[in-house]
Amino acid sequence: MMMGEGLIETDDEAAPKADRAALLIIDMMNCFDFEGAEDLLPPALDAARAILSLREKVERLGWPVIYVNDNFGEWHSERSRLVERAMARKNPVAEMLQPRDDDFFIIKPQFSGFYSTNLPVLLPKLGVSRLILSGIAADICVLFTAADAHMREYDLWVPKDVVAAVSEERKNWALGIMEASMGAETAATHDLSPQDWLSRLPQAG
Repeated sequence: MMMGEGLIETDDEAAPKADRAALLIIDMMNCFDFEGAEDLLPPALDAARAILSLREKVERLGWPVIYVNDNFGEWHSERSRLVERAMARKNPVAEMLQPRDDDFFIIKPQFSGFYSTNLPVLLPKLGVSRLILSGIAADICVLFTAADAHMREYDLWVPKDVVAAVSEERKNWALGIMEASMGAETAATHDLSPQDWLSRLPQAG
């Protein structure tokens, strides 16, 4: 399922939200051909392994998995072209996390997954009021997406083991901002389960 090119935010944003979470996988369909990629790829691979395990838990709960991926300047791209481009580079991150047929796929033109995309419309349609953010880079696209989600009053979990940056310092800096300023939970997936995270949160009204 692809919802990658809609730009309009509608009254759907005000729809009632259920106690349900979605897993967002941010920018992991990636060629790693940019400056600094050699530093980002190893921690991104570690994050990919943790994401793969987390998505299995999310799927068992019946929660949706949504890929939120940059268009990398290819304005005519759609899901299959972006995935094929990443897979052609034979990088282990894309191979490990290749989207499945029933995953949602949002294409974004900028850092935030909410900016000029269908994500603000899709989430209420799915009855989602909580978001688990994963992917790269923790201090750029994950951080900007978290900020926009926080402004829309989504509960956030950004597990420290499912995000990556070019350095641990930048990753920890971003996690600190998300925790202190956005109320995000940042416990790793081996310390907190999706069910336990959800049980800590107030029920959606």
